[in-house]
Amino acid sequence: MRHSDVPAYERTCGPGTEVLDLPGPELPLPLARARNAGATRALERGAELLVFLDVDCIPGPTLLSRYADVAPGAGPALLCGPVAYLEPAPPGGYAGADLAPLGRPHPARPVPGEDEVRADGDHRLFWSLSFATTVTTWRRLGGFWEGYTGYGAEDTDLGEHARLAGIELCWVGGAWAFHQHHRTSSPPVQHLDDILLNAERFHRRWGWWPMEGWIEQFASMGLARKDRAGRWIAAAGG
Repeated sequence: MRHSDVPAYERTCGPGTEVLDLPGPELPLPLARARNAGATRALERGAELLVFLDVDCIPGPTLLSRYADVAPGAGPALLCGPVAYLEPAPPGGYAGADLAPLGRPHPARPVPGEDEVRADGDHRLFWSLSFATTVTTWRRLGGFWEGYTGYGAEDTDLGEHARLAGIELCWVGGAWAFHQHHRTSSPPVQHLDDILLNAERFHRRWGWWPMEGWIEQFASMGLARKDRAGRWIAAAGG
C-alpha cells in the first residue's frame, strides 16, 4: 500500500485498526513480506489466532466466529473458508447483509456446509485470500517465504511447506469471504513477468511448476516459452 493511500484506508476501518507502512519500492508488491509483517505485529499485540484476508475481500458476518470456533479443535492446520466472487456492485455499493446472493463460489474450491469442516484438503489448493491459523502453527511454519515478490506462488509455497510439515488443510464452512468485483483478465497477463519469475523460484525450491494452467495459456498466446534448460520465460526474453 502506498503511504498516500493510508488516510483514505483508515477512514474505512473500525476502532483499533493499525496500518503498517512497509518501506521500499511500490512495485513489485511485497505480498509475502507484508503478510509476515502483519502477523508479527499481531503477535506483538497478543493475538492467539491469525486471520488473513486479502484487501479486495469483504469478511462475511460469521467469518471470524467460524475460524475462532474451529481452530481450537483442528490441531496443526491451515483453515480456509469459502470465497464467493461478487458481481459488479449495485448502485450505492454492496450492502453487507445482501452479499450472498451476489456471489458465486470458486468452482475449483470445496464449499462445505455452513457448520461443516472438511479435513485432509489438497494443499495445492491452498490460497491466501482468506485463511486462519493458530499462533503455534504459524510459528511452526515460519511464515511466508519472502523470496517471492509480486503476484503468485507465495501461497502455494506455504501450502507445500505445510504439507511436508504434517500441517493439515481444512475447509471451514460458514467462514465466508466475498471477493469484490474488479476488472481482471484470464490468464492474468498483467502479472506475466511476476508469475514466470515466481514460478521459477518455486520450481527451484520444490521441483514442480505452480500456476501451470496459467503458464500454458501464456504459452498458447505466444507470451511464454521454455528455454533450453526447460525453464519458463517470457517469449520476448529471447
